[in-house]
Amino acid sequence: MLALLGFATIATFLALIMTKRMGVMTALVLVPIVFGLLAGVNPVDLGKMILEGITKVAPTGILLMFAVLYFATMLDAGLFDPVIAGIVRAVKGDPLKVLLGTAVLTMIVHLDGDGTATFMIVLSAFVPIYKQLGINRLMLAGIVALSVGPLHLVPWSGTSARAISTLNTNAATIFNPNVPAILGGVLWVLLVAYIWGKRERKRIGILDLQYHPSDNLNEEQKRLRRPKLIWFNAIFTILLIVTLMKAWVPTAVLFLVASMIALLINYPKLADQQKILRNHGMNIFMVSSMIFAAGAFSGILGGTKMIDAMASALVALIPAQQANLLPTLTAVTSLPASILFTPDAYYFGVVPILSQTATEFGIDQLEIGRAALLGQMTVGFPISPLTASTFLLVGLSEVDLGEHQRFTFFWAWGTTIVMTIVALLSGSIHI
Repeated sequence: MLALLGFATIATFLALIMTKRMGVMTALVLVPIVFGLLAGVNPVDLGKMILEGITKVAPTGILLMFAVLYFATMLDAGLFDPVIAGIVRAVKGDPLKVLLGTAVLTMIVHLDGDGTATFMIVLSAFVPIYKQLGINRLMLAGIVALSVGPLHLVPWSGTSARAISTLNTNAATIFNPNVPAILGGVLWVLLVAYIWGKRERKRIGILDLQYHPSDNLNEEQKRLRRPKLIWFNAIFTILLIVTLMKAWVPTAVLFLVASMIALLINYPKLADQQKILRNHGMNIFMVSSMIFAAGAFSGILGGTKMIDAMASALVALIPAQQANLLPTLTAVTSLPASILFTPDAYYFGVVPILSQTATEFGIDQLEIGRAALLGQMTVGFPISPLTASTFLLVGLSEVDLGEHQRFTFFWAWGTTIVMTIVALLSGSIHI
């Protein structure tokens, strides 16, 4: 009975958010409450389960909130401006260098984990270059889409935060083992950029280019830039990432303190600090509040033992000799799953069942989380019609969504396959 109620909870949640009958946060809270009551749990116990679930995901919510604020501050302060200017100068009029430069810049800018901000920054810098040189803009949209994929595994991206909160773990245990896979994905993307660049160089040759990216900044953006603090911001960010990977300090505390220092050093005036918070407050609220709503969802499913019952039901269906393939199958299918499932549906609805099933077979549930992140709404989000940032990407690139998907899909899936192979070789996931 519990298994049926659990599957009904997941199915109802997926149906409501995929048909847009209910918002994600609303469904995350109300759907499990309804099915928890149907399971015979009294409201007082449901409240305790929700509070326990929220408590477990609180560090992830805090991490996400202040990581977004930190990188928003760095972007507004102009940390990446010299990189943008240097890459534009280096590529000159060579299509091969332009494609490689686009890939490198996208990866650097996407250290903030925000696809929307990355697309706006990179495309505003490179669309004029692609137009002047006559480079196929499907390649622009494609290489930007591919380049954000591996870097979207950073633990402060919304996708990783969902996986971390669902599995009740921390950033280091999910992210660190996947670093070799991320590097493998980066190398694959650079190889694709090289192949496409050679193709375009052969087609149009090397031309003269006159372009200055600083001309695209509006007055407010110029006022918020802090060119004199570039070196401080760069060194501080490097130290932050090293500390994160070494797990010297709890990640939530790390970003809480780092974001406050960055905000104070770059914008000592209260009015400027408030300006930064107002500019990015909605984005911070949306991504962090969803994590707390997910805590209510997982708290009820776990507290009522629905997750355990669903996993036991699946265990009975999977041949024991094939169970070891579960992490690999999760990884290989993770990118196509981006076309079918929103990140909320997949990480809050599908991953809990897969991870608990893996546990029943003696497989570390964290392998399911790492495997899912190799494609589902990481490599897959810039080609998925289920994410708003995809439409921003194709809109700014001035290409058709269908053409973008056809042009990019198998190259993107190649990223996931390469990352899966590296993950298997490095031991992030096992067969």
